[in-house]
Amino acid sequence: MSVLEGYEPQKVLYYFEEISKIPHGSGNRQPISDYLVEFAKNHGLKYVQDESLNVVIYKDGTKGYENAPTVILQGHMDMVCEKRQDVEHDFTKNPLNLGVENGYITANGTTLGGDDGIAVAYALALLDSTDLSHPPIEAVITVDEEIGLLGANDLDCSILKGRRFINLDSEAEGNLWISCAGGVSGISEIPMNRIEAEGTAVEIKITGLVGGHSGAEIDKIRANANILMGRYLHGLKAETEFYIVSLSGGQKENAITREAAAELLVGEDSVEEIIKYSEKLQAQLRNEYAGTDPDITILVEKKDNTTTNVLHPISAEKVIFYLMNIPYAIQKMSGTIENLVETSTNPGIVALKESTFYVASGIRSSIESARDALSDKVQYLTEFLGGTYTIEGAYPAWEYREESPLRDKMVEVYEKMYGTSINVVAIHAGLECGLFFKKMEGLDCVSIGPNMKDIHTSEEVLEIASVERVWNYLVKVLEELKD
Repeated sequence: MSVLEGYEPQKVLYYFEEISKIPHGSGNRQPISDYLVEFAKNHGLKYVQDESLNVVIYKDGTKGYENAPTVILQGHMDMVCEKRQDVEHDFTKNPLNLGVENGYITANGTTLGGDDGIAVAYALALLDSTDLSHPPIEAVITVDEEIGLLGANDLDCSILKGRRFINLDSEAEGNLWISCAGGVSGISEIPMNRIEAEGTAVEIKITGLVGGHSGAEIDKIRANANILMGRYLHGLKAETEFYIVSLSGGQKENAITREAAAELLVGEDSVEEIIKYSEKLQAQLRNEYAGTDPDITILVEKKDNTTTNVLHPISAEKVIFYLMNIPYAIQKMSGTIENLVETSTNPGIVALKESTFYVASGIRSSIESARDALSDKVQYLTEFLGGTYTIEGAYPAWEYREESPLRDKMVEVYEKMYGTSINVVAIHAGLECGLFFKKMEGLDCVSIGPNMKDIHTSEEVLEIASVERVWNYLVKVLEELKD
């Protein structure tokens, strides 16, 4: 039996549940892309599946709307794959384990993929409809948005006729997004040397952090486990001697890191000092982050005596220096738009390999020069420590458009439906709108979506009642776009 059966809007939630049965983490493009192609074939709709596996599905306007300007509905088919440590789940094989709790759809310990499965579900429900009035529709579903907007970057936009563009990748009902930050993934790789050492292995875990989306929730001033691990190791130097065996934290540069782990090699008599230091630092961190991450926990596990390869002390110093100096969180607030984060960075992935220290940071700004200056700062730090720095997945900011008939119409429709004003806002998170805006002359963009919480984390949820309200709003907007 369907978990979402009986909830409204039935067709939207039906497709959301169908999508949730298909593994569709970033990089796993083929299954979900082929599902969309089969949908188009089964409904007799024209489609394009490009080499990157982006899918565009076309539907004619309904009676009376045949000659109306085409509307593009856009979202992405990939999701961030995160889970709680106690949850057994293979994102490459297993369907999501959906449930409903207090009016919210949950995936029971994994990310839900509401970002951006709900956009795909909205689009499919509209394409499937026979009783709704709407202009010609171009449904654009891209791949690999979560790892650098790769699909949108690859898409040949000459296959698109529309210039009215509704992105369905926001997560706050009652908001009409009209501008967003641009960004890059900054990759630092610093060579490491190892030596052989003998001692007692001790595993350190920093856990219990809230995490979140590094764009949408960077203003919450939440802790990043990678940054805390740097602080931990720096402070531990004053307490006892140790070698670093391994170090890791995070899986996505656009997710605030919730957990980090390190394995150290120490003298037998140092274990108690480490435990005492860990308890002291844990108390300090819980006090410092009382309003955002009250459950920060530092776990210490003593293991066996061993002989193994550890970082040379100079390499270890480079790792600690990097983590103590890499910029994190808000770097500047906008001076022109109230309460808007302008520039930020998030070292989301840390991985100590055999001979390389690897860090991937999500760097964002609504001003391109500020984004590049922050990237230069990370590059300087990396190269100062003898490493190399590369940029991946650069995407432009979506600039505010002073004249926007689509925005004005959507504001008008919302006020008529709900008797109140919709919030017209710029955001710090990155959206594909920026790439499309840059590639398609004359594009008139907005972004909407239903309420979601804790996206990019294992606690992600999607509000069912909000899904219905946004659906009704979207349907009414399309009905009003006859001219």
